[in-house]
Order: sequence, then structure tokens, then C-alpha cells
Amino acid sequence: MIHNKKNNTSGQTNKISKTSQNSANIAESTSAQSAHNAKNTQAARPTKSTHNAQATQTAPQPKHHQNTPTQSIVSFLHKRFLRFDRSQPFISITAILAFLGIGIGVMVLIVAMAIMNGMSKEFEKRLFVMSYPLTMYPLDRRGITDATLQQLESRFPNFTFSPYLYTQAVSRINDTMEAAIVFGVDPAREARINSVYAKAIESSGTLERLEADRFSIIIGESVARANFLEHGDKITLYFTKLEPTGLVLSPVMKRFNLQGEFSSGIGAYDSAYMYTSLDALARIKNIDNGFYDGVHIASKEPMKDIEALREYLREIGVNAALEGWWQKNANLFAAMDLEKQVLFIVLMLIILMASLNIISSLLMVVMNRRKEIALLLSMGASKQEVKKTFFLLGVTIGLGGIVLGVVLSFVAMWILATFPIISLPADVYGTSQLPLDLSAFDFGATILGAIIIVCLSSYYPAKKASQIDALSVLRNE
Repeated sequence: MIHNKKNNTSGQTNKISKTSQNSANIAESTSAQSAHNAKNTQAARPTKSTHNAQATQTAPQPKHHQNTPTQSIVSFLHKRFLRFDRSQPFISITAILAFLGIGIGVMVLIVAMAIMNGMSKEFEKRLFVMSYPLTMYPLDRRGITDATLQQLESRFPNFTFSPYLYTQAVSRINDTMEAAIVFGVDPAREARINSVYAKAIESSGTLERLEADRFSIIIGESVARANFLEHGDKITLYFTKLEPTGLVLSPVMKRFNLQGEFSSGIGAYDSAYMYTSLDALARIKNIDNGFYDGVHIASKEPMKDIEALREYLREIGVNAALEGWWQKNANLFAAMDLEKQVLFIVLMLIILMASLNIISSLLMVVMNRRKEIALLLSMGASKQEVKKTFFLLGVTIGLGGIVLGVVLSFVAMWILATFPIISLPADVYGTSQLPLDLSAFDFGATILGAIIIVCLSSYYPAKKASQIDALSVLRNE
């Protein structure tokens, strides 16, 4: 009986000693830190005789001793838990997967936002050219007069104005007939406000011929190529205005001389728009000179200048309205913004899924280190220090993945911008190269969202680690 009790007592002793040996490094570091602090305290405490001896000296010279700062328990555990655990490799592999997953998620999100911004800016650039910054149109049948145009030019000298007439027609080229929108413009003024039109007349040198030939016309490059047209060829247009011819009403028909082609990069504009002179369209519509269907206006800040123009039109009593390019294409840009927001949320879920690996990795570390944590708590470590240790551990993994994702995203964007890996149909998207434009707001939102997800993922395991009951763990395990 006595022999068996001794064996049981020795077995319990071995169990307790084994638990203590698993935490030897941590306990040794903590005790060494306490011993060092005590030694410094005793060394710094002066004795009574020393104090009296110093008091008798006439000019004492104090000596400043620099104590080497000891390593805090939080930084010690943080470095220790970041090491690869050979005894439990699955825990370290899970942390590595979380690191790589967050990095890939941040990279994909940043590159996707750059592509969406680039496509939006490219569409905006194309629509801005052909839709004009601001358009003024009358609200009555009298139209916009030349006197109103001169008043606007004198009041806003920094703006560029281009009056126009327009009508719908049907073009007959060879054996094909297509609908068209015909604009009557002043070539010199239109060239200052429309870069596509300016490029068309400069490349072919047609400005003088346009001013000399009243019934000259410029059409889309795609239409000219499809019908094998050259400069000087005839194009017949049938207008919606009807004139009596014998016993019936016939549409007005007029033949124009082809003098140039333009290319906006958008097939819908190239196939439908045609430009001729103001005088030609005024004669066809029987409109007196000095009256216009509207005025195209270019300014540096159209969203702000539109209010100033409206106020001035009210002052001079002109019954006209103003419309910005963003208002004409409001539905398109609203749809693109919605698509961008949905894509941001969906791709942010990739980072969220990767952060789940942080939670699982930290929870496994907590469960595997329960004895060590309990021993630390019993030796005087606070729950706040334990929570901070595991929180910093998760944040380190997450922030490392975010930095990796930022680096990979810039490398990926450089590769896409430098090498023609992805080519786009120019007639559909307006450009053959993949546009990339990363805004500071999208970049900041991506980094901030990823940091918030990482912090939330690190907080729960850290809180569970601080809630460990040291007495229960040491008693039962």
C-alpha cells in the first residue's frame, strides 16, 4: 500500500514537472526579466554610509548608468509564435495560407479597380468628345440667335462656342441606304471644340475646301471604307422635309461632295454622324442666317460653369436650356458605378475568406498553447498582455499579406501596361489596349477594408486566449 502511494505521488510529480518543462523557455525568460529588474533596483538603491560620504564631498559628480532594456513578454511571445512549429506544422501552414490568400485577394481587388477606372475614364473620354461638355438648345421655335451667341462670347471669353444646325436624313451610297444625323457647323469654330473633327480636317487639309464648297460633307471613316469612297465622291442625302412635286410630296434630296472622314473610336457615332456647313443646312431647312438649333460650349469645369451660364441666360431673358455631357449619359455612368461597387464587394469577400485562415490558425495556436498561457497567467502575466500577443500575431500575418498584395498588384499592372497580354476590340471599347487607372480613393478603400477585416479576424482568437482559466488548465491538464 505504502509502495503504491509512493508510485502515485511520484507519477503526479513527473506530470507536473513535464508541464513545467514544456514552458521552460517562457518561464525562464519571465524570471530572468524579474531578476534583472530586481538587480537593477538593488544596485540603484544607495546605502546610508554612501549617502553620508557623498554629502561630505564638495563637488559631487553624479554617474549615469544606462540599463539595458529587457524584452517584454508580448514581443517575446510574438516572435516565438511566429516561428515555424515543427511539432505542429499544420498550424504554420494555415498561417502561411492566410498570408498568401490575403495577398492574392488584395492584388486582384486593386487590379480590378484599376481596370474598372480605366474603362470608365476611356468611355468618359470618348463620350466627352462626341457629346460636348455643354450644349445649349432653345425652348421655343425661334432658336438661338446670333446676337445671343455674341453676348455669350463677350461675357464668357474663356469659353469656346460652336453654333450648329442639325436634322435627320437617309444617306444613299452606291446601292445602300442608311439613317444619318447631319450637323451643320462652322468648320473653324467646330475644330476648336471637337478634336475628332479637327483631326479629320487637318489630316486631309480640307478646311479651305469646306469653306469654299457650301455642299461639302465629312462622314465616318467606317462608312467611307465600307463603301470604298474617296475624296470628291458624291453622297446623296434624303431629308425629312417634304416639297410638292407634281401631285405628290417628295422629300428634299441633295448631293454632297465628300471632303474628309473622321474616326471617334465609337462605331455608333462614326456610322451615324455627318458634318456639313451651316449655310448648306440652313438652305435645306429654309432657315435665315443667324439662327441656330443650338450651341456647343466647351469649358474647363463644365459642372460648375453650367450654373453661371444658366444665371446669365436668365439675366438677358433668353428662353434656352443647358445640358451637360454627364446628364446625357447619366444611365451609362450610373450602371458603370454600380458595377464597380458590386465588383468591389465581391472581391472583398476573397480577403474575407482568406482572413478565416487567420482565425483558424490563431485558434489552433491558442488550443495548442493552453498550458503555456495558463502558466504565464499564474506567474503574473496579465490577460491584456495575452490578448495583445495574439492580436499582434494575427495583425502581423494580415498586414504582411496586404503588403504582399500591394507589391504584386503594381507588378501586375506594370506587366499589363507594358506587354500586350490582353487586347480589346477598338470598335467596341474605343481602345485596343487594356486601360489601367488606379485612383487614390479606390486604393485607400481597398487597404482600409483589408485592415479592418484583418483586425476583426485577429480580435476573436486573442479574446479567447485571454479568457483561459489558468487554475482549471493547470489542475486538469
